[in-house]
Amino acid sequence: MTRFLVAGIDASRESLVAGEWAAEEAARRGLELRLVHAVPAPADDIVDPPVALSWQRSGEEVLGRAEAGLAAVSPGVAMSGVQVAGSAPAALLSAARTAELLVVGARGDGGFDDLAVGSTALAVASGAPCPVAVVPRPPATALHEAEVAVGVGDVRTAAGSPLDFAFGAARLGEARLRAVHAWSLGGAPIWTALAVPEEDRATWEDEEVQRLSDVLREPRERYPDVSVLPDVVLLHPAYALVHASRRAGLLVVGRRASPRAAEQRLGPVAHAVLHHAHCPVVVVPHG
Repeated sequence: MTRFLVAGIDASRESLVAGEWAAEEAARRGLELRLVHAVPAPADDIVDPPVALSWQRSGEEVLGRAEAGLAAVSPGVAMSGVQVAGSAPAALLSAARTAELLVVGARGDGGFDDLAVGSTALAVASGAPCPVAVVPRPPATALHEAEVAVGVGDVRTAAGSPLDFAFGAARLGEARLRAVHAWSLGGAPIWTALAVPEEDRATWEDEEVQRLSDVLREPRERYPDVSVLPDVVLLHPAYALVHASRRAGLLVVGRRASPRAAEQRLGPVAHAVLHHAHCPVVVVPHG
């Protein structure tokens, strides 16, 4: 069975940046790259056939330019393009069912110019059954020149979890892994740490360091060649992860997925990270 990395493509510059990132990642993972472009679904009683045909031809041109450009920068990657009638989120969520990784630009055609993350990126990051990489507008630092950062809270270490994805990405990119564990004083505001005796704070911090060490033990055994930097910080998780993204080539966060939920949603930390991170962010669904 062919293994795919799926990338959403439109005519925007942001889409091209994301496509180039996807092609490099497909080469690194040994996957075929499938480019998906959504075109409006024509309604027979509303859209004239010539208009529908022009949409189709426009989509073919977008895919053709994308394939040619990506083949030039990643000549060894097998790739194909497909048009899907319907909205971009629906097309990508459908393609994600058979994808190992779905890649989208942080934003695409349309919307406000200063919008950091568009509706399509948010929709697929919230609902895709596979990991979703959201690539920001500026070209990202190459993974082998930076590190992989991952948020570590109460995530499980089972295969398919955010932590396992991050270890695998670090190994593939030959990068160091920064495991970020943000903690607080029992839900109290961060500023109250200034009023806590130093001895008590040190004791609590030692407990958090041990907790992180316990969580990392199993994946470290499975990925002995990955260099790991534990990073325990007294910060709100979103602030800690955005700060870590400044020196990272990739940031991995989790999204708790519930098979019983009618509508999947991003948590507040993942939502904030997507809007403010300085590198590509992978959102990994986990149970």
